[in-house]
Amino acid sequence: MNLIVFITFYSLLTTLPIYVIYELKGTEAQAGLVVTVMLLSAILIRPFSGNLLQRFGKRNVLIASTSLFAFTSLGYIWIDQFIPLMILRFLHGFSFAILTTTTSTIAAETVPLERKGEGLGYFTMFMNIAIVIGPFIGLTLIQFISFHLLFVILSTFVVISVICAWLVRLQSQPAPVGSQSQSQPKRKLSIHDFFEFKAVPFSFIISLVAFAYAGILSFISVYAIEVGLEQVSGYFFLVFAVTMLVSRPYLGRLFDQRGAKIVILPSLIMYSIGFILLAFSQSAWLFLVAAGVIGIGYGSLMPLFLSLATESVAANRTGHATATFFTLYDSGVAAGSFILGLMVPWMGFSNLFFFLAAFVLVILVSFQFLNNRVEVAKVKKVNVNKISG
Repeated sequence: MNLIVFITFYSLLTTLPIYVIYELKGTEAQAGLVVTVMLLSAILIRPFSGNLLQRFGKRNVLIASTSLFAFTSLGYIWIDQFIPLMILRFLHGFSFAILTTTTSTIAAETVPLERKGEGLGYFTMFMNIAIVIGPFIGLTLIQFISFHLLFVILSTFVVISVICAWLVRLQSQPAPVGSQSQSQPKRKLSIHDFFEFKAVPFSFIISLVAFAYAGILSFISVYAIEVGLEQVSGYFFLVFAVTMLVSRPYLGRLFDQRGAKIVILPSLIMYSIGFILLAFSQSAWLFLVAAGVIGIGYGSLMPLFLSLATESVAANRTGHATATFFTLYDSGVAAGSFILGLMVPWMGFSNLFFFLAAFVLVILVSFQFLNNRVEVAKVKKVNVNKISG
């Protein structure tokens, strides 16, 4: 189900900027906004997702959000102006946020703790397969069919995700709404009902990673057209995902066995090198080599940081931690799509990718600082437990 949802998401994400620029005669900044506005609505609703899961049950929320996602996907068929497109993208983001929070929460609670890095790597692998299939379908089909027909195909396809949602079975059934004992006083809502602050540090790092990744999601197809590589633009995500799928299982197991630093630091270095190669890409082979390097570098960062974020909280706060994680991830992509879209006209794509390469190195330093503090805190906790024992 997650695969189908993300195929639709990434197909729209990579083709709508082209649709805005070449069909609606918009600007690069407007092209970035079609990504930003959807993620903005996702950011607004995601903090409420944890409470929705607790109140209505994971399976019920899963079915409802998937149905709403499919329904709003139909709207693209009738949109042919920029402002209505922005409104639809905003509405589409609500269902997408709740849906992806729900699926990720179910996955995080299902995977055994001792194999969480590997297990979440397998789960998010389907998102990464969608990174191949979605853009490949979108960027390939628009060379032969109209955008209107593309939207019809995607809308038909996403109905399958609703069927998949109904097939999901969970071991524990949600408590009925309003089943709280009458003798228990109703607790007032607080900020902790929307955010899990223990998950914020690692979630903030992933937001920076996502900021840089927005340069790929929003502008790789436009960049390929600018340098005359539009014929291989769809293959960028194919190579990206193949290298990601090959490396992720090994990196996930290495993370579980050796810890975060041994995997994440080299991955960030590869991520930075990939942007440098992309900045020099004037030929198809270098363009695709850059895709492979970025796939290895970026590929395991999301599941590993999600694992770190959910490991830092109690089991009953996994949903809130997941919501916090993806809220900051979406914020990074949204901010990146908008800010980088403003930077492209006066900076150019090549200089933009050089900037992102340097930006990733800043992320590396930030993670190193945070990870050192976490390791020191663990050592202190162990020492305190020994003394108290």
